[in-house]
Amino acid sequence: MARIHPSSVVDPRAEIAATAEIGPFCTVGPDVRLGENVRLLSHVAVDGHTSVGEGTVIYPFASIGHAPQDLKYKGEPSRLEIGAHNRIREHVTMNPGTEGGGMLTQVGSHGLFMVGAHVAHDCIVGDHVILANNATLGGHVVVGDHAILGGLAAVHQFVRIGKHAMIGGMSGVEADVIPYGSVIGERGWLQGLNVVGLKRRGFSRDDIHALRRAYRVLFAEDRELTGRIADLRAGFGEVGLVRDLLDFVTGESSRALCRPRSIRDDD
Repeated sequence: MARIHPSSVVDPRAEIAATAEIGPFCTVGPDVRLGENVRLLSHVAVDGHTSVGEGTVIYPFASIGHAPQDLKYKGEPSRLEIGAHNRIREHVTMNPGTEGGGMLTQVGSHGLFMVGAHVAHDCIVGDHVILANNATLGGHVVVGDHAILGGLAAVHQFVRIGKHAMIGGMSGVEADVIPYGSVIGERGWLQGLNVVGLKRRGFSRDDIHALRRAYRVLFAEDRELTGRIADLRAGFGEVGLVRDLLDFVTGESSRALCRPRSIRDDD
């Protein structure tokens, strides 16, 4: 049987794996599922239709699966799904979805969510994502695999953050960030590619150089965006990283594209 500290309140209808561990002063609601080797260290509150994947560790005072901070939410049985082997640190909040956003908030695996990070309703967060201290995702945000958000970064609702992107600390992001991009600034602007991250993750020199050339084409000032996208397809369409870039900028979105500071958003 799962190890449950006698001071914790666990609803008997919750599904708790035999190898899970619930420390002191935790509360677990009736529709919660905790997978194998999940650990709630102490003072953790998990509620709603929430599932937590194998090996995830949740630290004290985290609030997981409680009602979204959305005035349109009317108690619908929306879900929060958290993957495997995440580290969810103190005071992190993660909310389930809403009827207006597909009824699901989804967090991938192998993520690190540092103290005070917030994942709002209807977000989709990939694998190996890092949210540093007090980083905040508004509702309906999509974050790709291996993206990193620095401390106190805040992402506007409906924004997409591409995979392997880096968002600097204290940046407010109001527009979509391309895969492999690097964003800084009080109102975030694209300062280039996340080259340090690409090298650390083993991307080849040729791929990085191709991505750099594609970046220059995408953000050239002499043509409209549709023409630049056509140039990318013609010149770089077979390079894997550039295909990721093309798929992202041509994907469906309600937000503008985050651009270098010298680029006017007039397309």
